[in-house]
Amino acid sequence: MILGNPAELAARLEPGTRLLGLDLGSKTIGLALSDVGLTIASPLETIRRVKFTADAQALKAIVLRHGVGGLVIGLPVNMNGTEGPRCQSVRQFAANLVLPLDDPHLAFWDERLSTEAVTRTLLEADASRRRRAELVDKLAAAYILQGALDSLPRR
Repeated sequence: MILGNPAELAARLEPGTRLLGLDLGSKTIGLALSDVGLTIASPLETIRRVKFTADAQALKAIVLRHGVGGLVIGLPVNMNGTEGPRCQSVRQFAANLVLPLDDPHLAFWDERLSTEAVTRTLLEADASRRRRAELVDKLAAAYILQGALDSLPRR
């Protein structure tokens, strides 16, 4: 079920479950995982995209392995606030996940500048180009998920 915002998503979570953050790219999916208290996002891994069915199966395995109760998916909104073809693609991916993941709860989070912020941090840390390529997607997912977690009302 696609929900309006992360607060709605958090309200529907079973106690003790986590949120999984996704940064959808054309070649990879960066993943981040929250703690059960929904306060901290940690980078998890990066999945190399193959085809939708394989991607959905990989995500389902991760959801089951980590006790995930909902997904926060980064929405690549344009800088002027409009939604373009990339947003449509992300929304379609999310809609297609509903059946393979047994009707998960999901919400979108504006991911504007997430990759740029993470890349800037890695550059400041003097990470090599290769190391940046390994980390950027899952760190962007953590950045997206942390933004969503920070927007939640404190319990």
